Amino acid sequence: MSRESIVVVGGGISGLSAAWELSGGADGPNDRTPRIELIEDGTVVGGSLTTTHFADRTIDLGADGFLARRPEAVDLVRELGCSDQLESIDASGASIWLRGALDELPTGLALGIPTSSGQLKNVRGLSWRARLDARRDEHAPVRMKVGDDATIGDIVRTKLGRELCYQFVEPMLGGIQAGRIDDLSAKSVFPALLEAARKGGSLMRAMRASGPVAPGPSATTTNTGPTFYSLLAGVGSLPIEVARRLRDRGVVLRTGVAVTALRRTPSSNYPWEVDTHATTTPADSVVMATPAPVTARLLGAYDPALARLGAVRSAGAAMITFSIARSAIQLSANGTGILVPLGTPWSGDGSLMITAVTFLDRKWPHLRRDDDVLLRAHVGRIDDLRWSEMSDELLIARVSAELKVILGAFGTPNDAHVERWPDGLPQYYVGHETMVSDARAAAAPLGVTLCGNAYDGVGIPASIGSGRRAGRDALEMLHFSYR
Repeated sequence: MSRESIVVVGGGISGLSAAWELSGGADGPNDRTPRIELIEDGTVVGGSLTTTHFADRTIDLGADGFLARRPEAVDLVRELGCSDQLESIDASGASIWLRGALDELPTGLALGIPTSSGQLKNVRGLSWRARLDARRDEHAPVRMKVGDDATIGDIVRTKLGRELCYQFVEPMLGGIQAGRIDDLSAKSVFPALLEAARKGGSLMRAMRASGPVAPGPSATTTNTGPTFYSLLAGVGSLPIEVARRLRDRGVVLRTGVAVTALRRTPSSNYPWEVDTHATTTPADSVVMATPAPVTARLLGAYDPALARLGAVRSAGAAMITFSIARSAIQLSANGTGILVPLGTPWSGDGSLMITAVTFLDRKWPHLRRDDDVLLRAHVGRIDDLRWSEMSDELLIARVSAELKVILGAFGTPNDAHVERWPDGLPQYYVGHETMVSDARAAAAPLGVTLCGNAYDGVGIPASIGSGRRAGRDALEMLHFSYR
């Protein structure tokens, strides 16, 4: 009898997590473990989880940390035996730029949603009307009929008014996926908000009663421990370590190779053949850990539900990391960063490009040095591509000028690094959950599973969980006949 074979297409953290699960997870391989081959078209694994050397440090070029109160990433790190690499976030709080000044964000927000009107009393940049809208939600809430899904913007705008919606809530919630909350599905991005709206009455009271929340479908949280973790060698070290351990387990990892076709072979011992330009790999099952449009291109001919994945849009963004002397910058005493509402005017052309600022060395102790500050500015949304039309030099100059306005002082940086992610974050629009369910239902009879940040949430824990679920499902498929 020929050995069972599974091919994973895509070597981001979801694909690597699928291969980890396929090869035995925490227990490791056994005599029933199939042959596993992972094919990645990039030159390295990990996707956006990657690092570089900058200002005498190793910094992440993608996410610099991950939610600790979702278990998937922490569990994987521990299974790898790398618990000593976990580093808890060392600061809390943030500020928001409103009406030309910084206001400290109140504690107790639920992903940017206030949970009481009293939280807003010290936010000086909010108008009396916004405060009145918050009090109204507590004492005479607007009625709203919510069906199976709604946009985040529709819920927040209706219940809390336009100013709180766009000036206070959107900077955080829209920034999660670099999208617009008027487009993003509450059911898929923020299910706790949808459930709160369905209850009727005060949205803030319902959000307060829901307890800790996390973005993404089926997000689970715990109430204890740190809120975020990073890794001492950078979050980008995680996929490298997973890949190393997979090779030790005998998993075949191929990088710099693109899959060109997936072909059904009903007359063969294996139901699938996975083609690249130079090779063909037979497979009993295939795990697709590619962007949704790539999955649609390779599998869309087999079912219309899989072809519809080609409609998933992605938002691009850029991150500009600075090293600057402590004497050349003015920072607030506390907090891990700053949020900036979209469309905020400034003295230059148009609106501010910066959507958020992260104080990297304040968050993570391993990045601290005595003589400089390490911070990162984020630019770009689904409908703001100004960054993509600018050279690195112009983008650094523009962002430096905006930081001088926001911070009050920002001198000449010691060094700067621009990292561009043109297709970084899939957008979850209304109906996204149904589209994903239909696609998975169409893929299962074919012996195919789907995973990645286009399906189960864009964060690192969600992506890891998505991959491991796909791996488990693929193993279960080996016990059924689908040839």
